[in-house]
Amino acid sequence: MPDSESSHRESLYCADVTVTVEGPRGPVTVLEGVDCEFTARRTAVVGLNGSGKSTLLRLFNGLVTPSSGVVRTGSVDPVAFPRHARSLVGFVFTDPSSQILMPTPLEDIELSLRRSVRDRAERTEQAMTWLRRLGLEDRAHHSVFDLSGGERQLVALAAVLAVDPRVLVLDEPTTLLDLRNRLRLRELLDGLPQQQLLSTHDLDLATSADHVAVVHETRLIDQGPPERMLPLYRHWCETGFPGETAA
Repeated sequence: MPDSESSHRESLYCADVTVTVEGPRGPVTVLEGVDCEFTARRTAVVGLNGSGKSTLLRLFNGLVTPSSGVVRTGSVDPVAFPRHARSLVGFVFTDPSSQILMPTPLEDIELSLRRSVRDRAERTEQAMTWLRRLGLEDRAHHSVFDLSGGERQLVALAAVLAVDPRVLVLDEPTTLLDLRNRLRLRELLDGLPQQQLLSTHDLDLATSADHVAVVHETRLIDQGPPERMLPLYRHWCETGFPGETAA
């Protein structure tokens, strides 16, 4: 994306952010002392399962509240103004069943458009346009329970994109997708105007990012361009992360 478009991106900012939740045996820290400012067109967050990636992503539209520290989405405090933050940031969950609410793909996307598009026929037309873009036009009237996991994931993405957020946050978006749908998703993301923040184990997708952050055991331990960070991340996965004691 041309540099001139960078002025339209939001600063996704954390200063000394810690998130602690109540566990069965007392408080558990799931994110600790995180400092970051993501402004790239596409930022990938990588890390092992349970490292804190999803928690970090959820800070920026108020799905998670920090226990301490400061979070900003652009100029918006997502703790004080979660509705404003969510109007800026569209979030796509790993499990699409967390956000598909209606019986069919068409109805679900129409639901997303209900506030912004008052005319019912126009809502239907716009929803069908998104289904066509994702190759799901022939599934528009099927029960969502008859769709594959990958098809449900694409429906959830379409419902988020339909309301045109400035920032698109995707939590492990390729987990449920076969190769054909991964390629389709990658092509779609490449053509979108939105700033993108995603967590992923798919290092091919992470390679396409402009910036990569590595989260490990609740901390953001390093970040930088993918050509530096991804080989380093692979090396750490094979030999141990900084500060780890050899078994």
